[in-house]
Amino acid sequence: MRDQSAELTQLLGERILVLDGAMGTMIQACRFGEADYRGPAACGLHAHARDVKGDNDLLALTRPDAIRAIHDGFLDAGADIIETNTFNATSIAQADYGLESRVHEINLAAARLARERADAWSAKTPGKPRFVAGALGPTNRTATISPDVNDPGFRNVSFDDLVAAYSEAIDALVEGGVDILLIETVFDTLNAKAALWAIERYFDDRGVRLPIIVSGTITDASGRTLSGQTPEAFWNSVRHVRPLAVGLNCALGAALMRPYIEELSAVAEDTFISCYPNAGLPNPMSETGYDETPETTARLLGEFARSGFVNIVGGCCGTTPDHIRAIAAAVKDVPPRRVAGPAAHRVAREVAGAPV
Repeated sequence: MRDQSAELTQLLGERILVLDGAMGTMIQACRFGEADYRGPAACGLHAHARDVKGDNDLLALTRPDAIRAIHDGFLDAGADIIETNTFNATSIAQADYGLESRVHEINLAAARLARERADAWSAKTPGKPRFVAGALGPTNRTATISPDVNDPGFRNVSFDDLVAAYSEAIDALVEGGVDILLIETVFDTLNAKAALWAIERYFDDRGVRLPIIVSGTITDASGRTLSGQTPEAFWNSVRHVRPLAVGLNCALGAALMRPYIEELSAVAEDTFISCYPNAGLPNPMSETGYDETPETTARLLGEFARSGFVNIVGGCCGTTPDHIRAIAAAVKDVPPRRVAGPAAHRVAREVAGAPV
């Protein structure tokens, strides 16, 4: 397993790094049918009893050519970090398709695809190394909120269930060669804590450490996550793991996200800040589901950079390689947000595996 932790941390201190855009948006543009999702006979899904169309994570097995091309599009646009196509690749989420038994295989294939493309582009641009973030999505269940309005105490998933599901995904992602573990789109901090517990247990058991990024989601103008936390409360709930970066993604476009990323940047003084918003608010009439142009998204994130809020920027739902190219250009010559001195040294040393 490659360990680029020290290099990654050094780069974050030198410049703003660019994350990729929306894998789901790019897959949607492919207009795949059921046969594409099932893949060739060798994938073993021709006789699968349930429909699998819409299971985007499965495409790492059944249409690796498409996932490879999407990674290449974002890398060509200037992404320093690409995410694995594993947002829903846990046994909990894959249960919707009856594919719990394929979770390890899906995560491993997705990690290897991203690793292959990142390495290929690193070789093309030696002065611009590329990194792979193993994506761990929130699952489609919440440990904090009851799904039954008539029974507030009911939960359809437990903390232990989440730990087990995340542990399986983490094992395969690390085996596949990711550089970072990214817990993203956190709407329920208890779900995120299960992922963090699984990560820390994996690190202790295997004697390895990778950088961790935790990215929350402010769901609306209330300025809170779905489980009720402000950005400051969210940070204080996860800071114990000493993540490489903490940030916000999804739900809102950059314009509406600004006050919350400013707040997070102010309170999380001893870590790097990431921000990858949607391309504005959803519009079901739009071809991509979102209307915001690359120029608009880039202008907004460029202002975040000039205001000293961010170290990592990219795009979430609705963002394409054109968005990422424009964002990369907008932040190219802007210095990164500065992390507090002694703490920055501590973060860099710990992520690099060196004694503090």
